[in-house]
Amino acid sequence: MTSTEAAPQGGARGPLSGLLVADFSRVLAGPYATMLLADLGADVVKVESPEGDETRSWTPPLRNGRSTYYLGVNRGKRSVSLDLRDADDAAAARELARRADVLVENFRPGGLGKYGLDFDSVQTTNPALVYASISGFGSGPGRHIPGYDLVVQAVSGLMSLTGEPDGDPLRAGISVFDVMAGNHALIGILAALRHRDATGEGQHVEVNLLSSALTGLVNHSSAWVAGDTVPYRMGNAHPSVFPYEPFPTADNDLIIAAANNGQFRALCKVLDIPAVADDVRFATNTERTANREELRPLLVDRLRTRAALEWFDLLNDVGVPCGPINTIDGGFAMAERFGLDPVVEVGEGTEAVPTTRNPIRLSTSPVAYRLPPPQHDQHGSKIREWLADSA
Repeated sequence: MTSTEAAPQGGARGPLSGLLVADFSRVLAGPYATMLLADLGADVVKVESPEGDETRSWTPPLRNGRSTYYLGVNRGKRSVSLDLRDADDAAAARELARRADVLVENFRPGGLGKYGLDFDSVQTTNPALVYASISGFGSGPGRHIPGYDLVVQAVSGLMSLTGEPDGDPLRAGISVFDVMAGNHALIGILAALRHRDATGEGQHVEVNLLSSALTGLVNHSSAWVAGDTVPYRMGNAHPSVFPYEPFPTADNDLIIAAANNGQFRALCKVLDIPAVADDVRFATNTERTANREELRPLLVDRLRTRAALEWFDLLNDVGVPCGPINTIDGGFAMAERFGLDPVVEVGEGTEAVPTTRNPIRLSTSPVAYRLPPPQHDQHGSKIREWLADSA
């Protein structure tokens, strides 16, 4: 067992207990992946520069003087500050890599080579290591381009799909491809660990934001790759399904996603317009999509007679997917309503931090929330002492 930590309280260890993760990543994609590894039981050592992870200073908002951005993706970890430009600190970093089961980094490709922390160098001392690299544009000709989510939203084509047809391209409201790449990195790490269990061999896992973006564009990517069609902005409308967008009600807009004939028939029944479901113009999704301009006012006329939350209950009772357009607080309230317990408090006393619950539910080896997001170098002295101990 290479881990530096004792067993978690309560005996709940998690499926990845005993794995040591050297986390050389910062900002979002890498820290998000390593936080999920920590939730699953791995001992994650977050290696920070003397200046600390950039997101520590990304404010507002704040909680007790700390960036909520940083707090959102760094629970479950221990922090050590190492200046890789310093010979002793670089040696400590290499020793951590030698002892680790997993190393995660998001430097520019090749950026860790000068410190002896690139994959080829580390593999010579730790051939069983799973080494995960996250970049913006891969390790080829685009290796020198910084990997910022907003840039990838632009170059991937996502922004061309976001916004009103006659408006400007828009970014998504979150760093969607950072999160997606973090999840892809996690999948690659788990697959590589499975391979290591079978063969004893480590390997290099590479993920880049642009590739994650292109696969994440799913049907739009397929429209181009398989259909030679360039999709375009449609606001909140769907190019292939109707009704599948917001509709006005007596108070707020309501998303309705009646994606098949049965759901559409149920929608018409609840709206008290059953004959519309039998109209030849609207009998199948192909016709409904082609004739959406004729169908939409028929739906709106009925939807305006009740409030959004009234329709939400009535339509979901008959299996029609729908939902009000909430602000973030409303989203958490909805999760509470459904018993999802979306907020988990990590830590005790003044160090306790409310964080968003891990979405993975495991029946036998559940996730555990053992450590609050660490202060900069909070565990540095003990980790450096452990790394210096040859025993």
